[in-house]
Amino acid sequence: MNTEQLVKAFYTEKQDILKLYLSENPETKVGQLIKSLNLTGEQNAIMEKVMNTALTDVFYTILLGLDGCASIGGIQEMYDLKDENGNQLSGEIDAYVYEYFHE
Repeated sequence: MNTEQLVKAFYTEKQDILKLYLSENPETKVGQLIKSLNLTGEQNAIMEKVMNTALTDVFYTILLGLDGCASIGGIQEMYDLKDENGNQLSGEIDAYVYEYFHE
C-alpha cells in the first residue's frame, strides 16, 4: 500500500458509510434514526449534504492528524505510519487528502 491508496481507502469508506446511513432500508442505527424523521425529498437532500460534510470533516481531520498537519484530541504531532510491509504512509497524506476529499 502507498499513501495515495491509504487516503483513497478512507475516502471509499466514507462514501460507503454515507450510503449505509442514507439507504432506503437502513441497517444501521444512524440510518434508522434518519429514516424515522420522515423527511421530504428536499430535506433528504439537505440531510445528505450535512452527513457528507460531517463525514468529510471527520475523515479529513483524522488523516491530517496522522500526518501532523492537524491535532487529534488537542495533540498535534506527526505519526510514523507504515503498512505491514514497512512502507512509509505518512508525510504526504495532506496532498492526497485534499485531492480526494475536496476536489
